[in-house]
Amino acid sequence: MYFYKVALLYSSAPVLTYRASEALPSGSVVSVPLKSTTKQAVVLAKIEVPTFETEAILAVSEYAYNDIQMQIAKFISEYYFSSFSEAISLFLPYSVGCCTTRNLVPRMHGIVDAYPLTTPTSQIENGVMGVQHPTLSPEQQQAYKQLLQKDKALLFGVTGAGKTEIFITLMAKMLEEGKTTIFLMPEISLTPQMEKRLRAYFGDTVAMWHSKITKKKKEEILEGIESGRVRIIAGARSALFTPMRDVGLIIVDEEHDDSYKAQTRPRYHARDVAVLMGQKLGAKVVLASATPSTTSYYKYDVIKLPKPYVQTQKRYRFIPGDGITAPIVYAIREHYEEGGQSLLFLPTRGNFKYLYCQNCGKTHTCPYCSVGMALHRKRRHLKCHYCNYTEAIRESCTYCGHTPLSSERIGTQEAIEVIEEAIEGIKIEQFDRDSITTANKLVKALKRFESGESHLLLGTQMLSKGHDYPNITLAVIMGLDHIMGMADYRSRERAMSLLFQIAGRSGRAKQAEVLIQTADPAQFEPYLGNYEQFLKDELLFLEIAEYPPFVSLARILIAHKNEAKAAKMTMDTVTKLKAFAQIEIVGHGKAPVERIANKYRFQILLRAKNRVPLLKALHAVDCREIEVDMDPVEFS
Repeated sequence: MYFYKVALLYSSAPVLTYRASEALPSGSVVSVPLKSTTKQAVVLAKIEVPTFETEAILAVSEYAYNDIQMQIAKFISEYYFSSFSEAISLFLPYSVGCCTTRNLVPRMHGIVDAYPLTTPTSQIENGVMGVQHPTLSPEQQQAYKQLLQKDKALLFGVTGAGKTEIFITLMAKMLEEGKTTIFLMPEISLTPQMEKRLRAYFGDTVAMWHSKITKKKKEEILEGIESGRVRIIAGARSALFTPMRDVGLIIVDEEHDDSYKAQTRPRYHARDVAVLMGQKLGAKVVLASATPSTTSYYKYDVIKLPKPYVQTQKRYRFIPGDGITAPIVYAIREHYEEGGQSLLFLPTRGNFKYLYCQNCGKTHTCPYCSVGMALHRKRRHLKCHYCNYTEAIRESCTYCGHTPLSSERIGTQEAIEVIEEAIEGIKIEQFDRDSITTANKLVKALKRFESGESHLLLGTQMLSKGHDYPNITLAVIMGLDHIMGMADYRSRERAMSLLFQIAGRSGRAKQAEVLIQTADPAQFEPYLGNYEQFLKDELLFLEIAEYPPFVSLARILIAHKNEAKAAKMTMDTVTKLKAFAQIEIVGHGKAPVERIANKYRFQILLRAKNRVPLLKALHAVDCREIEVDMDPVEFS
């Protein structure tokens, strides 16, 4: 008889002990009884005969996690403060027999520049023979050669510099060497265009992986990975955990994007886990962005693409005001009448604006969360974006009874109404998470814009993701002052990155105009066309102010239905933390959003010059009642 420690999958339960009549390797996926149910679990280690009664393992599956998956899961659980079960459940296991790294397909030879893009995929042997390499400019060729010499590096290329062509050339080299590629993008809004480009070169060896694909499609892809047909997996952060073998390259595109950081346990950062995975697998890691994070710019070797592939002129213009003003309407009308397409960015989600009282100044808030309720005009209701509570639109103030209530900031729906009323015949594409709810809606919206059926792309942060449309001749950027004013040490970096990313969607093939609505042009003007200078200046500020990358930050979040209990837990935790000399308690108290889903929220912010004492202190206070967010990017 053998005895094993096992971790239940998709669970925060503690490690349990079971017995088996056969020897099982670490990483085996098994079925175990738990009370009246059967659960899936992973075998951690063989142990001595325990002093207590144990249940028997019911079945051993045909899947297992390999050693590297187990090692990385251990790191994630310890560094990001989750259970091992939660960490290993991020990964998809391998078929038994495929857990060791081995090559299931012959080495790929003879990748030549002969396969025309119109050739049907079925004519390509194994989906890769005869891949046509992109033609690289001398600058791209130099960057490509430099990347080949580095285990990990940051590709810092301005928007339109042709980073994708370099990625494709690197992927083709991996195929020649019999290796696979994991290609990460921050979210699925990028996948339709990228899928089209990758398939043109690599046919069916490419699979797209993200949360919106069906279970059946996921099973198809996993079968393709197992058979060796799928050699390139591309998608959002979950693509990192697919069971790819012989990984030679991991690309993290738009590496600055905050959506790489998970906001539920395990609160891992996919960019940083990708770097660790590259070290463990012996794979090359390429981080890439037109607006790299200060952290990556500081930490990694930088390879630059300073000029766009197609040189066009961009004219920047600062305009005052708030909301859709006359100069904005005039510029959109002018470009529409001249046959150009425009893009308008609002820093709000859908109709994410609030009802507030002009008499007493109070915002109408959710009864369960201390946040303003968003006004959804189309659906005629108010909604809390934290706990999803909805109610009818209010006419009068719940505090003082004053009528009518005003809406604080313009939302996408209101902006569309204003522009449609002012410009006859214009077709507007709403591009935010309220309108783009499925992958199919995303593809259709992008197709309409690409074909010229719609003339204005209007939306929120989704607009800043790397879409490439040659006909955009105007970019309008609103609300940067609001982003600059957020209570977040990275607010300047966020605002500047957004400006460059949105401006970069325009002028890809034609001259373009960029309108920036701000009351303070001096904040932005010195850096137009020179993001690297901003990074250098910002790093000086971060060093003086003692923020990452010069220190490590952690946030402890405590939530309880009883406010007094939450406050006491916070103070008890602070008292324990004071015993650790090498960490600084930056602050503690109520969280910016004080209540969510009827739970009162408190936070403690910690800082340390060195990660090791910070992790030691956090592990000393960690318990089920608190949530630890290591390297936080969200502070609400």
